[in-house]
Amino acid sequence: MISDTIAAISTPLGEGGIAMIRISGPDAVSIVDTIFYAKQKCSEMKTHTVQYGFIKESDTGLKVDEVLVTVMLAPRSFTKENVVEISCHGGLIAVKKTLELLLQNGARLAEPGEFTKRAFLNGRIDLTQAEAVIDLIRSKSDRAYSVAMKQVEGTLSDKIVNLRNLIIELMAHIEVNIDYPEHDVEELTYAFISDKCNQAIQIIDELLKNANQGKILREGIVTAIIGRPNVGKSSLLNLLARENKAIVTDIPGTTRDVIEEYVTVGGVPLKLLDTAGLRETSDVVEKIGVERSKESLKEAELVLFVVNQNEPIHVDEMKLFQEIKNKQVILVLNKTDLPSKIDLNQLKNQFNEEQIVQMSIKNEQGQSELEKVIANMFFDGRIESTDSSYVSNVRHIHLLNKAKRSLEEALKGTYDIPIDMLQIDIRNAWEDLGEVIGDSVSESLIDQIFSQFCLGK
Repeated sequence: MISDTIAAISTPLGEGGIAMIRISGPDAVSIVDTIFYAKQKCSEMKTHTVQYGFIKESDTGLKVDEVLVTVMLAPRSFTKENVVEISCHGGLIAVKKTLELLLQNGARLAEPGEFTKRAFLNGRIDLTQAEAVIDLIRSKSDRAYSVAMKQVEGTLSDKIVNLRNLIIELMAHIEVNIDYPEHDVEELTYAFISDKCNQAIQIIDELLKNANQGKILREGIVTAIIGRPNVGKSSLLNLLARENKAIVTDIPGTTRDVIEEYVTVGGVPLKLLDTAGLRETSDVVEKIGVERSKESLKEAELVLFVVNQNEPIHVDEMKLFQEIKNKQVILVLNKTDLPSKIDLNQLKNQFNEEQIVQMSIKNEQGQSELEKVIANMFFDGRIESTDSSYVSNVRHIHLLNKAKRSLEEALKGTYDIPIDMLQIDIRNAWEDLGEVIGDSVSESLIDQIFSQFCLGK
């Protein structure tokens, strides 16, 4: 049972129009009553109504802020507890003083994600919906947001619940057959078990079909922009980011460190790493930048290899071709506004034609072609963002695969293993699916999941 009352600032600290403090728990209303002065006390307000008034220090009567207070009584609130939200003026002092008064009068400072955790523990949402709240907050593209919103609405949860119901129906038939063999409820044969297991596996396969795309939409693709100095790497970063994030000059070696920026290219979120130009150098600082660039190259899932097509292929570039041959690579031939001095046939020996994009980054030409190549490489040319069956969470993907393996083991055993032994693998699959939605999950895992949330959510 949750018996204490928590409070936290739910908006980012700093200057802004409004800052909001959220209070949740059995004493939320009475605690706010001690510091809120208005025509009506919180305890006199109807649920889901707003009251104008002032926050005052209860002992001195000194006004702290002019506020609006919203009351949402249990169970019609996000946490299914009594919830009060105080809308203060944005800034640092007023909101901090208000929070301090709440803590002095009996509230406890909430832990990161504790409001959403209470919503889960009180049965308002399941674990997939709770995790989708994180995805909503962290969404880096419209498509990622759309997928997360579908999961918050419970579309994935419904599919998992229906799948578990199918499996528990099978388990019930097996139990009846084992415990009451004289009752012929339905002739339970190995063929019946096989049919039900195959149905469940097919549903899991359907859920996992777009899992890789869902994971990309959720986390983005780590993308390294590499190449020799002064070929247009930083210009490409600025073009994709639509602002001047990196310094661009005609002087080789301007970029000395790895610059990170999240962008959306053709609906695909990319974590762009603009790296120092890869070349031999005696400059100590640039040398460190080159080493960091090589480390970034190791972690990259996609490499945008920028080459100046106004120059012949350099020996350093030939070496790089070999280093990245096992990665997903797009060769960007930059400066197409200048005469070509590059041997395209030489490049086609190293790259497929689909991997080569010609651009004039300076003139902002070729960006749409680059977007198409990225979409083809990771999404077969299309992204069905409205598909509610997207599974984007690594934990969910792992558990679905685990449940599938258990069902496959049961399926293999339908030929030579006693029926009661098959029950073990089938039950394991049912429990793994329960862990996805939080029906069977350890307390430590719950704590780990909700610790990823920001304070006040």
